[in-house]
Amino acid sequence: MSSFLLHVAVQPSSVGPPMRAARYLRRGPQLPRADFQLRPVPSGFAPQEQEYQQALLLVVALAGLGLGLSLIFIAVYLIRFCCCRPPEPPGAKSPPPGGGCVTWSCIAALLVGCTGIGIGFYGNSETSDGVSQLSSALRHANHTLTAIDHLVLEMVERLDEAVRTELTTLEEVLTQRTELVAATRGARRQAEAVAQQLQGLAFWQGVPLSPVQVAEDVSFVEEYRAMNNESCLSHGGRTNKKCMNEILSVRWWLAYVLLLLLELLVCLFTLLGLAKQSRWLVIVMTVMSLLVLVLSWGSMGLEAATAVGLSDFCSSPDTYILNLTREETGLGSDILNYYFLCNQAVSNPFQQRLTLSQRALANIHSQLQGLEREAVPQFPSAQKPLLSLEETLNVTEGNFHQLVALLHCRGLHKDYGAALRGLCEDALEGLLYLLLFSLLSAGALATALCSLPRAWALFPPRNPSASCSGSHLSEPFLHARLEPVPHLRSFPSCRRRPH
Repeated sequence: MSSFLLHVAVQPSSVGPPMRAARYLRRGPQLPRADFQLRPVPSGFAPQEQEYQQALLLVVALAGLGLGLSLIFIAVYLIRFCCCRPPEPPGAKSPPPGGGCVTWSCIAALLVGCTGIGIGFYGNSETSDGVSQLSSALRHANHTLTAIDHLVLEMVERLDEAVRTELTTLEEVLTQRTELVAATRGARRQAEAVAQQLQGLAFWQGVPLSPVQVAEDVSFVEEYRAMNNESCLSHGGRTNKKCMNEILSVRWWLAYVLLLLLELLVCLFTLLGLAKQSRWLVIVMTVMSLLVLVLSWGSMGLEAATAVGLSDFCSSPDTYILNLTREETGLGSDILNYYFLCNQAVSNPFQQRLTLSQRALANIHSQLQGLEREAVPQFPSAQKPLLSLEETLNVTEGNFHQLVALLHCRGLHKDYGAALRGLCEDALEGLLYLLLFSLLSAGALATALCSLPRAWALFPPRNPSASCSGSHLSEPFLHARLEPVPHLRSFPSCRRRPH
């Protein structure tokens, strides 16, 4: 029965692809790429190559170009508005026609910006969930690898201890019966062979690459609550590396949330300034809108480059991860292919060792039972070491079956698939939503920057008596009090100003 279970456990299962990215998430590799000399660059993920790095930097540079064009357009528009505006006719008391259209276009742009902020919060949450899933999968894989090493070490130590103590004592007790001593020595050789075979199963022992370290390196995107951890306290005036990672976690997450909140406050206070017809508030929010516009274009460049690189990686992750893991760990291709692919075409590289260990344990068990039947009646003192050996053997067999389950590719391949799903589905989708947020924000803020100066130019001059009486606070959004009722009924027709 145990041999049958061992045979089933060492067979690779037909596990499907680790992730199924959405169709629109796989459009990234189809986009053209070029280096600084505008030469085409393949879409394969190769971050170590200079041409590929230049292609990603060129994506960031395109966002900088968009920022420059936006600032030039805004400057030209405002210069034309300030310098080419026709003079107001003398005695004009009502604002020129078309003011309501300008104001409502500014309001519409700010509302679009608020919608983009909601999309940004959703994208930030999706990205955080994806990185959290990636970090959790890496930590679980590290737990599996550590458990394998621990089980192998425990079994080898138990068998070595049994060889040094119980089997040696048993040989001394059975010296008068040569055949029993020969059986005891056979059990000793079998135990030493099992220990030697088991040492070859701890394939991750001594490997410099740690999944926990990789998880800590990527978890700065997600672990924004880590500052509450007591491990982040300084001991003896020094801060450990984990604490520094957690501080970076808080700063990264807070920086992005603060960007979203800053744009939300700018939109809300701008709407408040338009509603109250407060010139100073609108002017301050115009300057803040210019600052947030620069930040939006900067974040757009970083998000676009990250999304392009991540989509290239997710289009064919197995080859890159196999090569990188082979270089970092020095493990053989048979072991890496078994765990990364985990299908019927790849055999278990540990099957022979497991089979030999299982047979040796079964032989030791049968030899101990034979010694118990023949030696105990003649040598009662042999019963105690035999019982101790039986207990050691039972514990070793239980640990062995647990080791067989851990060595199966199903568990580690499941962690690998979960990591890819978190990175290539949730995180990439969140990046695309963040990119949409930056795009909507940049467009909305550029429109608002063009409209706000024209809007505050339409504000009626405040008079102290009206401000003290409070009649000004009851006015509608803009100059509705000064415009005739028929004009309000035709709003928002946005009549053009005659040239």
